[in-house]
Amino acid sequence: MLKKYLLCFLISMVPLVELRGAVPYGVLMGLSYPITLVVCIIGNMLPVPLIYFFARKVLIWGCDKKYIGKFFTFCYQKGEHGGAKLRKRTGRGGLFVALLLFVGIPIPGTGAWTGTLAASFLDMGIKSTTVAVCLGVLLAGIIMGVVTMTGVHVFGI
Repeated sequence: MLKKYLLCFLISMVPLVELRGAVPYGVLMGLSYPITLVVCIIGNMLPVPLIYFFARKVLIWGCDKKYIGKFFTFCYQKGEHGGAKLRKRTGRGGLFVALLLFVGIPIPGTGAWTGTLAASFLDMGIKSTTVAVCLGVLLAGIIMGVVTMTGVHVFGI
């Protein structure tokens, strides 16, 4: 059982998959949903400070490199686009709520990694970024848990 929780923790740290894949995995493996949610939130939030402080710099550095340039450019542009999208939708005052919802609505490309990168492009500050992303991750975890448990109940998976 501990191995399954550890796997949930590790899955929740993976970019693009994050908690959105880890919570359904845990629920489908028969783990306790509340414990799975806590484990996945911790795993998903662990990289946030590193992303905030270093990802932008690393992406800029790697954009012009031969083998990694295309991928780094894609990630850099994704962060720029996410930041611009948030700024356009909210103006100056609603960035916190916009970031929370951006991270919290579980659709591809809007998780903690992208949200934190976008916040770093917007210079939101680490404290407000961390709180908004954490609340967004919690929201996404609740949504994914409800959807997964509903699917298990309805389809008998």
